Amino acid sequence: MTPQLRAEKSATAMWSTDTASQSLGMRIDHIAPGAADLSMVITAAMLNGHGIAHGGYIFTLADSAFAFACNSYNQLAVAQQNQISYLAPGKAGERLHAAAREQSRTGRSGVYDVTVTGEDGRTIALFRGLSRTIKGHHFEEEMTP
Repeated sequence: MTPQLRAEKSATAMWSTDTASQSLGMRIDHIAPGAADLSMVITAAMLNGHGIAHGGYIFTLADSAFAFACNSYNQLAVAQQNQISYLAPGKAGERLHAAAREQSRTGRSGVYDVTVTGEDGRTIALFRGLSRTIKGHHFEEEMTP
């Protein structure tokens, strides 16, 4: 199985039970080994008291992109630590894009950076996630020696 096919099958398996991301209207725009791009439209229900995207929804989008990137190897991976910096507001009706990219993967630990951008390309937030693999796989795969 190619690494790309493994990433795609892992994403399909994860997406099938990811009701959190689905219920927020997220979509997977790209998946590859160690990488994932997800997007989501900011709805009126996602606005805070300032009339801009609530930071929790921006974090959730970044966290979901991180999750799909670090789970792209058919190994179960969970978040160990996450951090986000907000740089610009998200606007009502705008589709935000989260691009997660692997920076390091050694042993059971991974480091992933996620850039969240607005439709005009401005950077909304920068997120760093640390992952840890645990026992299990997303799907059965015949391993070759």
